[in-house]
This record gives sequence, C-alpha cells and structure tokens, in this order.
Amino acid sequence: MAYGNLRQRNQFASLCGMGLVAVLWLQARASGGARLPWSAAAAWLVLGLAASTSRTGLLQLVCIVGAAAWLGARQRRTAEQGGPRLAGPWRLLALLPLYAAAAWLLPRLASASGSVEGMISRLREGAPPGHGRLVLWQNVLELIAQHPWRGWGWGELSYAHYSHLYAGERFVEILDNAHNLPLHLAVTLGIPAAVAICGGFAWMVLRARPWAERDPARIMVWGLLGVIVLHSLLEYPLWYAPFQLVFGLCLGFLWPGRPAADSGSNRAFAPVLAALAATISIALLAAAAWDYTRVSQIYLPRAERLPAWREHTLDRLRGRSWFFGDAVKFAELTLTPVTRGNAAAMYGLAGEMLHFSPEPRVVVKRIQAASLLGDEDEVQAQLARFRAAYPEDYLRWVGSLPAN
Repeated sequence: MAYGNLRQRNQFASLCGMGLVAVLWLQARASGGARLPWSAAAAWLVLGLAASTSRTGLLQLVCIVGAAAWLGARQRRTAEQGGPRLAGPWRLLALLPLYAAAAWLLPRLASASGSVEGMISRLREGAPPGHGRLVLWQNVLELIAQHPWRGWGWGELSYAHYSHLYAGERFVEILDNAHNLPLHLAVTLGIPAAVAICGGFAWMVLRARPWAERDPARIMVWGLLGVIVLHSLLEYPLWYAPFQLVFGLCLGFLWPGRPAADSGSNRAFAPVLAALAATISIALLAAAAWDYTRVSQIYLPRAERLPAWREHTLDRLRGRSWFFGDAVKFAELTLTPVTRGNAAAMYGLAGEMLHFSPEPRVVVKRIQAASLLGDEDEVQAQLARFRAAYPEDYLRWVGSLPAN
C-alpha cells in the first residue's frame, strides 16, 4: 500500500490530486520546451495516484482531468488570447489511460516481493464485510433519526455508534466520523445546523460563480478547494492539518479584497491587529505543544519518558492538563485495576470515558465496576452493546477464544 508519510492512502491521494492541480497550472504558465518537465511531473503524480489504489483518488483524478479538459476546450473555443493556456483537451484526457495502465502494471511489478492489492481488485471486490461506506452511512442515518434536531453532540459519534443497537448491519470499527461532512454535521449538531452550514457554504460558492472564472490562479485555487471538498464527502480530511492549512489559504485567496478607499486609521491599525492575533495564536500553540508533551509521557515506556516525568507520572498529570484532560483520565482508567474500594469511582470514570473512546477495555472496566456495585441492569446493558459492537473481543473476554 502506498501512502507516503501520511496516515492512509486517501490522504496521500488527495495531496497528489492537489499537486496535479498545481502542476497543470504551472504547465499552463510555461511555454514551448519549458512545458515538458511539468508534463513529466503530471505523469508522475498520476502514477502516485495509481499506486495508492485509492478510489477517492481515482474519482478526484477523473474530476480534475475532466474540468481541465473542459477549461482547455473553452480557451480554444473562445480564442482567449494571452495568459496561461492549458494543454489541449486530448492531451489532458490521456492522463486517464495512463492511470489505467499504471493501475494494471504496478501490482504485477510489485508482486515479486509479496501479495500486493491492486486498484482493479479493489474496485471489483469492494470493502470487506462491515467496512463499506454504505453500511457506515446507513448507521449514521439511523443515528440522525434518533436525534434529528440537536444531534448527539460534537465529538459524541463514537459513543452514539457504540451505544445504539442497530436494526440491520453494523459498521464494525469505532466510528468517530461519518466520513461525509454534511452527514457528520447532521449527526453531531442536528439537521438544522447542518443545512445552515452547508447551505451557507453552497450559497457563497454559487455567488462566486467559479465556472465563470478567467483568472488562472483563482481557477487553480478553486481546483484545490474542489479536491478537499470531494474528499470531505467520502472521509474527513478537514480533521488533519495539511488540508486545514490549504483550505484556509484557499478561502483567504478567494475572499473579496477590502476596498481601496479604507481610511488611513484603519490601514494603520490593521498591522497591529494582525500582530496581536499572531502573538495570541503562537502563545496558544506553544501552550498546547507543552501540554501535549507532558501528557504524552504517560503513554511512553518509562525509559523513554523525559527524566523529570519518569516517576509518579500519572499523579503529576491528574487534573493538571489544559487541553488533554480526557487523555489523562483515559490513562488513569486503563492503568487502574477495578477493586471493591474504587468501584464507584471507576464506574463513573468508565462511563465518562465511554464518551471519549468507547473501546473494549473501557467497556470491560465499566462492566467490572457495575458488577462490584451490584448494578445488574447496567451489566446486562453493557454486555449487549459489547457483544454487538465488538463480537470477537467479547468472545475473547468471556474465554470462548484464546487470547492473542
């Protein structure tokens, strides 16, 4: 699997797609023989997309090439003179058979080193049972129906997915994002908020009329936004810094400029306001970085911790984190055995952590504490959800399967 230095192949594919948009713009600005290096760069990015075997990347490639071919044809049809000119439509469309050839050839070249999953097999076989987008979205729609107006709350999707007993097939992994931005907004904030946010963004795009753009740089920026938005309909790129950064820069580039008739006092005050905002942002980032460094020590082996944090690490962190308090509580829960003496405290802590990360070890702590407290109703309720959400972990826990 090819994913570069990123978390997974779809993010790698989206960055390749964004790179392809930029390369097509740079190629359009060049002339004569200077276009050849950019043509090679475009082909190389297409090979990267094929190597990723990302279906999201394939959809992005089709959209990028289709839009670029349409723009190139429009330039020739309207005889636009001057400025950057895209390659001919047929040359742009040739990137699609290049992708198809690479998708067929790359797995065969790599198969000598072991079993390699190819794009063609991914398209033919689809996702493994219980992992498909349709199953995931059906589950999310069922959750939306439970709380359509106010949603489950921001950050509560994983708990909602764990706690709800679905009527049909269940998405088998911990689900903390709907893998579709409008659906995620609807399930966490409610349908009215999702309609308002998505409708407002759609209204701004329609008012900006990107299809009527003639400025090549703005066309490129719209293309970058399009890649991120398309990915946002299938996953959650805006939860990761590289895409947040590009999204913000694109909006800033496209945002209408301030009128030139601004008063002198406003122009003089603007740098001061910008410097103040930058200073506050840097201070907050520095505080978050230091807090993360402190809290992360409890998740490292003792020998790898900073010397000052090797002893009594959890005691020194408890109740003292500015940004990552839930991570400290999670560590406390998982590191502390449940006993009769602490059952009440662990019961409450496990219930709180089910909203943070409802994974099997948290569920087990909740069941153990409830059992010691004699709360059989809670034990049975959690057993039912444990069995439905994590069947293999449940069987392993009750001893039906040997531990790994």
